[in-house]
Amino acid sequence: MSLPLPVQNRAVFDEVAQWLCRIPHAATIGLQFLQGERGRATLLLPWAEKLVGDSRRGVLHGGVITSLVDSTSALSIFSLLGEPEAIATLDLRIDYLRPATPGQPVYCTAECYRLTGEIAFTRATAYQDDQSRPVAYSVGTFMRGAHRATIGETHPAAVDQPGTGA
Repeated sequence: MSLPLPVQNRAVFDEVAQWLCRIPHAATIGLQFLQGERGRATLLLPWAEKLVGDSRRGVLHGGVITSLVDSTSALSIFSLLGEPEAIATLDLRIDYLRPATPGQPVYCTAECYRLTGEIAFTRATAYQDDQSRPVAYSVGTFMRGAHRATIGETHPAAVDQPGTGA
């Protein structure tokens, strides 16, 4: 058995993990960073009444599972990067295998299994108490260098300038 390797650049990875969990949508649903190693990341989605999609059964809404999987998959890419860069989800396929058990958190572990100069390929498993009994599986592709913005950078609101219509 080999030991996990540390992320490529701890400072970049930690900054992105913190930033990702502070994005308003992620913060609203309660995403929490748990761990990262080279090529892998794990996030936690706590169960909350406000996230329930089927109030009769108490089952989490599929959209919050999608957010968990997408965010974890993206974070797994940053575990391989030496410098911060913008990425964008190109494709995310999720197979929902069973409803999450009400009242229990959902974990997601994602792996970036191939990283090219332009595209990153990921796979992820969302699960609760047993990773061998997944709630969902996912594969995703992400575009690298999607935007020249810096992680955590804020942009000023558009300013009305003569002749621009803004």
